[in-house]
Amino acid sequence: MKKSVFNTIIVLLMLFLLNFSSSAQVSVEDYKRAGGLRAKFSDKVYYGAVRPAWAGETSIFTYKNNTPDGNEYILINPEKGSRKQAFDTEKLAKKMSRISVEDIDASDLPISRVSFNEDLKSFTFTWKNVEWTCKLPSYKLESGERQENRWRRNRGWPWGSRDELSNDPVESPDKKWEAFIRDYNLFVRNKETKDEYKLSNDGGIGFYYSSFVEWSPDSKKIMAYRVKPAEKHMIHYVESSPDNQIQPKHHSYEYTKPGDALPQKYPQVFNVITRERIKVDESLIPNQYSVGRFDWSRDSKRLTYEYNKRGHQVYQVISIDAETGKQDVIVNEESETFIDYSGKRYRYNVSDGKEIIWASERDGWNHLYLYDGKTGRLKNQITKGNWVVRDVEYVDTLKRQIIFSASGRQEGDPYFEHYYRVNFDGTGLRRLTDGYGNHNVYFSPDRKYFVDSWSTVEAPPTAVLRKTATGAKVMDLEEADITALQDAGWRAPEVFTAKGRDGSTDIWGIIIRPTDFDPEKKYPVIEYIYAGPHSSFVPKSFRSYLGNMHALAELGFILVQVDGMGTSNRSKAFHDVCWKNIKDAGFPDRILWMKAAANKYPEMDISRVGIYGTSAGGQNSTGALLFHPEFYKVGVSSCGCHDNRMDKIWWNEQWMGWPVGPEYAESSNVDNAHKLKGKLLLINGEMDNNVDPASTVQVVDALIKANKDFEYLLVPGMKHSSGGSYGEHKRRDFFVKHLHGVDPPEWSLFEEKE
Repeated sequence: MKKSVFNTIIVLLMLFLLNFSSSAQVSVEDYKRAGGLRAKFSDKVYYGAVRPAWAGETSIFTYKNNTPDGNEYILINPEKGSRKQAFDTEKLAKKMSRISVEDIDASDLPISRVSFNEDLKSFTFTWKNVEWTCKLPSYKLESGERQENRWRRNRGWPWGSRDELSNDPVESPDKKWEAFIRDYNLFVRNKETKDEYKLSNDGGIGFYYSSFVEWSPDSKKIMAYRVKPAEKHMIHYVESSPDNQIQPKHHSYEYTKPGDALPQKYPQVFNVITRERIKVDESLIPNQYSVGRFDWSRDSKRLTYEYNKRGHQVYQVISIDAETGKQDVIVNEESETFIDYSGKRYRYNVSDGKEIIWASERDGWNHLYLYDGKTGRLKNQITKGNWVVRDVEYVDTLKRQIIFSASGRQEGDPYFEHYYRVNFDGTGLRRLTDGYGNHNVYFSPDRKYFVDSWSTVEAPPTAVLRKTATGAKVMDLEEADITALQDAGWRAPEVFTAKGRDGSTDIWGIIIRPTDFDPEKKYPVIEYIYAGPHSSFVPKSFRSYLGNMHALAELGFILVQVDGMGTSNRSKAFHDVCWKNIKDAGFPDRILWMKAAANKYPEMDISRVGIYGTSAGGQNSTGALLFHPEFYKVGVSSCGCHDNRMDKIWWNEQWMGWPVGPEYAESSNVDNAHKLKGKLLLINGEMDNNVDPASTVQVVDALIKANKDFEYLLVPGMKHSSGGSYGEHKRRDFFVKHLHGVDPPEWSLFEEKE
């Protein structure tokens, strides 16, 4: 045999063996192990979830503790510094067993929402959707109301605008009058005499008064705004396979998209006593995105409201003189890019609006400012520095102090939230939380104490009780034990940082490896992406199971998640990368981050990189293959908002601007579908109630017209989703086939549905 032929046979044999070896690594058993990981890791963290339930308005609280021997319930009295069992679980289990005529396990009581009354002589809990009261010390049980409707989440259609004529008559504070709309005009009725008076005469079909009026506290004036309606944008669905009939169903819903006309609302003031209209200049608030949050002063002499100008580059607090109708801008917020009104807007009126606490990114970071609420004069900046105010927990007007959460002020991960106290004048800034990690806190109703629980994705929670005034620790509560979780094969995600596109900014992310990780092997890399500019998304607190990231890793992949530039909770400049540039999605930072990780960890094979995501992540994951095909080779996109002109107005105009410009087309996966390289699977819910499902279908249409090879899964009846269990199986198969290069196991080999 010639040497060349022999060498060819050897190479072919090696390739065959390699393929056989790879195929053996992704078996039915591997899929089952991946699908069973959630159950395997559940209930393996002990002493790790302190969620206080306060006893009425006191600082006494209870919490459920998961222990190796079952659940226990702890009662804490901060004033006494005491910690004890809240109640005897054996006694309660016996009482419950008599009622249910079945044995109740005292170590695993089927109850929730345990809360003591202030006198500690009884506590309530929910069992089988009924609220029960347990009297102590007898343990007598009394049933109360069913809770199922009370706690059920509203799953209705969220995008329609309010019918401004639909409100019931609005009663005056003194209960002598009621205001209502008739024939598009404002009327009032004397409740005692039934006499009616027409206050406006300029309402009509195309320009009418809203029935949602605001009475002044003295019941002598009304703020009612005139509405200039806009044509509604309707989207249509054909539900192909309804559960209750054979024939398809047609559905129509209101869904406003970028560029659509919006209703315009112009506030006017009416004097009920003199029946006089105090005219308010309507030219001050053109091109409204919204006006709202109307607040009367206690003396009824003025009211304030907020005006968000279309395009989100001007946001104002405006005051109306209720005697003259004169308007004054109290707070004027402007930005050359966008104002993050949906994520960082904060306003607090102090002492009936004499002062206003206001959040702004005007100095490049989200901070608090103090205004004179009468004149609009900026009195002082309350917080400052290269860090971000995340939320205001409480404003103490007597002590003139603010308790708030912030990130980036302490060393380490700039996304970790800590809690602070500061005076109105900016002095006395004090950190109230301690311990490296992301802090979740729960304040007592009297604000004297708070439970502080912190963790990282690598380290489980520690919980302590602190004094609100100083942050001083009152007592240790719990320190989580993850020994059983680690014994079950759990591997902690690794936090990794690398420099971003500017060469100086740290980009933060996590790396997840399979439980049977072998550093001598090469693993394809899959990125889970969600680059929506409204927040940041890499987990910061401890979780034993990170959903399909952990499950996918079990099939022989390394999973990563990264927050690139363009996402929130860093500096304004970091965030502004997304401005009119959604397609960027932080990809230059993500790619550099993965290259740096692969340089440190050779087991990461970045010649085989996949990516997946849902909603905004669906747009991002398809965009990866269109705009960065040199790096990303395989993508799975679920329910993506692939063209920002097709998606909901509030989210897209905030980042992409108004009027709709060429930037929308530049970021569109539809207009850029012809650039597709690599392997793409699109998943779409037929009844997606968040993103217009036509957004995905238009990508499908563009890919077909461009003669591109791709796969598409339409799930009948599915709403906004990653694809459900069926879609998840298809996603796993797609990555196995195109990143491992082997055929996934036949579905018929699975004995039971995942």
